[in-house]
Amino acid sequence: MKIVIMTDVHGNLPALRAALRVIRREGYDVIYHTGDAIGIGPYPAEALDVLLSTPRIVMLMGNHEARFVEGLPQQPPQGMSEMAFEHNHWVHSVLEPALRPVVARWPYCLRASFDGLWVTFIHYGLEGTDWTFAPVIQEPTPADLDRIFGGYTSDLVFYGHHHPASDITRRARYVNPGSLGCFQKPLARFAVLEIAAHGGYTLEKRAVPYDNTDLLQELTRRRVPARDYIYRGFFGVDPADFV
Repeated sequence: MKIVIMTDVHGNLPALRAALRVIRREGYDVIYHTGDAIGIGPYPAEALDVLLSTPRIVMLMGNHEARFVEGLPQQPPQGMSEMAFEHNHWVHSVLEPALRPVVARWPYCLRASFDGLWVTFIHYGLEGTDWTFAPVIQEPTPADLDRIFGGYTSDLVFYGHHHPASDITRRARYVNPGSLGCFQKPLARFAVLEIAAHGGYTLEKRAVPYDNTDLLQELTRRRVPARDYIYRGFFGVDPADFV
């Protein structure tokens, strides 16, 4: 069985299309996207449309989807800056309201066995009983990951939310393929898990190059709120180049 794991597309349509071209050409049985298809990038509606129309894909809930499902209050909620508040309002405004009940059905966590190999798919660790994502740990230790994902007994845990790629083994093997859509190089990252008999497996990390010209220009063309921060923080470019 061949499983593709991607995470954090974040409205980056060119990166998503580049990755899917390779994935379709090489073949797959199922794709798992572990949350945050929307937010940050300038193509939230288009990226979500492509994902939802992709055969044999399983979409999981990320914090950006949860925020879309819940809706935003009139004022920034506690812990959300005015800049992030404006950005999320823009994202929600370009998505069809009819998508809310569709996205609301996405699970927060899936655990499955593939020929005896137990695998968990999740956006990030959850706290309490109200589906709240735990705070991101910037440089997690193996013990940190054991604690964050302590409620999920699996051989492999695939997650995202924190955009750098990571692969750490302790109680389980914790794999973050790295954000597909937010990277300071124009590379669309994902992982390919091939299941062998009796729980054996191989895992390959992939990084497909793509042209990010339209992506960067569209942030300005569409007047995406917080774009200066997005240019610097998520794509490592100077906003002055796109005025």
